[in-house]
Amino acid sequence: MPDETMDGALLELKLIGDIVGSFRVARYQRGYRWGQLEVERLLNDIWESKGEPYSLQPVVVKRDGETTWELVDGQQRLTTLFLIFVFMQRERLQNSGPPYALKYDTRPGSETYLQDLDAVRAKSNIDFFHLHRAYECIRKWFDAHGARRQYVANKFYGYLFESVRVIWYEAPKGLDSTTLFTRLNVGRIPLTDAELVKALLLSHSRGGADATDRTHEIAAQWDSIERDLQHPDVWAFVADEHAADSPTRITLLLDTLAGGPRGRARPLFHTFDALREQVEQNSPKVVWDKVVDLHALVLGWFENRNHYHKIGYLVAVRQRFSDLVTLAAGRTKSSFEAVLDKRISDTLDLTPSGLTALSYETDAHKETCERLLFLMNVETVRRVEHSSERYSFRLHRLGDWSLEHIHAQHTEGLTKAEQWKQWLRIHREALADLYSIDDARREELLRRIDDVGDQIDRQVFQDLARDVTAAFTLADASTSATVHSVHSVTNLALLAGGHNSALNNAVFEVKRRRILELDRKGAYIPICTRQVFLKYYTDADAQQVHFWSMQDREAYLRAILSTEGGIGLYLKPEVPQS
Repeated sequence: MPDETMDGALLELKLIGDIVGSFRVARYQRGYRWGQLEVERLLNDIWESKGEPYSLQPVVVKRDGETTWELVDGQQRLTTLFLIFVFMQRERLQNSGPPYALKYDTRPGSETYLQDLDAVRAKSNIDFFHLHRAYECIRKWFDAHGARRQYVANKFYGYLFESVRVIWYEAPKGLDSTTLFTRLNVGRIPLTDAELVKALLLSHSRGGADATDRTHEIAAQWDSIERDLQHPDVWAFVADEHAADSPTRITLLLDTLAGGPRGRARPLFHTFDALREQVEQNSPKVVWDKVVDLHALVLGWFENRNHYHKIGYLVAVRQRFSDLVTLAAGRTKSSFEAVLDKRISDTLDLTPSGLTALSYETDAHKETCERLLFLMNVETVRRVEHSSERYSFRLHRLGDWSLEHIHAQHTEGLTKAEQWKQWLRIHREALADLYSIDDARREELLRRIDDVGDQIDRQVFQDLARDVTAAFTLADASTSATVHSVHSVTNLALLAGGHNSALNNAVFEVKRRRILELDRKGAYIPICTRQVFLKYYTDADAQQVHFWSMQDREAYLRAILSTEGGIGLYLKPEVPQS
């Protein structure tokens, strides 16, 4: 939220039972509209908190008087809680009713109906209908506990007064209520952990008689940090899977300082609760200085090419940013880099012999192959001396990468006539330029493809595809053919556009042409994938441009195992045979 919504705002946690006074729902708001899903979710969330401190979504108010408030945001929650209090009192489950009142600028009848909630009038008004339906949802929820209903009501009532809070956000008087309501609701921009933490820090940093007002300093630094993290290359190398889609980038730093579980297991407003405790136990300056230091750490990693590439790889293979921050704590740059190397090695968990045994046909090996080839691309860029070039984790994240055969020798994955015709069409183009085979053989294959026409069946296609593939495959009876099988890592690369099944099952020459076409159009192609199809790894005197031979695969394997551009640095030593 912009700074004007923060200036002069008050932020605190308020127990439900401590919410008192009269709340006015202004004319710019619609009526109560929660359905069964929302009502049951609120009831379940409160009950499942089991008396532990638990924060509901923020309630945003503006002061109208000494005990009266304009309810800017939170009408649905406060109304549902009001109905819960009413139900427990009317059913004699508790003696006291709601500790606060609700009034409506344009719907005075709703205020009266909240006391009656009779079924007869429920259908006379859309607001009455939703209020009555929510009340009946509350009844069903409590009734579902059967003989334990009174026990549950006692516990539930206690939670409302002892452990369940709302994040109470008192907006400054000078802020236009309609504008704030629009930002929070019409624009669907709820108060997030980051915005609440910002308000907390600013409200505790205004200073007093003996303290310096730091609000402007913190607000300026906050905006500068957010701007740095909005840089696409900075964000792409450091944002783990839980932070990648966060609209507020500083949230990554705040979540890290707050600790706790990530993803769906993270409680609502955990970061705000944790940092609020830190502010109260220490000071806003101590907490804010930690944020600034963490921001400096991220920029330091980004500027260091070794750290940038190693951390970027680890984050991309689902290592948590917060874990890497913990690894860095108290370490020198060199010792931290050694720890990163160990962590990278663990993501592969391979010896040289284990690498050559990897097979595309084994599901458990596929992820390792993907990581291995991804790491090789990263290392190839990182290890170029005196270079400012960086591997683009941003473009890598945008790509639709899949692990595919460099030279496919089987077409079993193609099952439809349209796929068969497309496969023959793209291979015919390459075959017409294949002058390294006998002319008669080439002409025969071209004629057979042309004779297929629109009518084609599985057997005709498989026979023809077998012979076409053989024309693009060099026979090699050497013992290395076993090591370099069609499914070994020496016949695999990261390729884009995995949805084109005919191209995925194509021979090397067809894929080489596709890579060159994409390269000419400026498409992003991982550096090692480009080098594979340009025969970069093969000695010039051994190159046969249209084929992916055993010599090519052996050269590719040497490059993979290399410690200068390959991943040899991260392979574990062989375990001696006993």
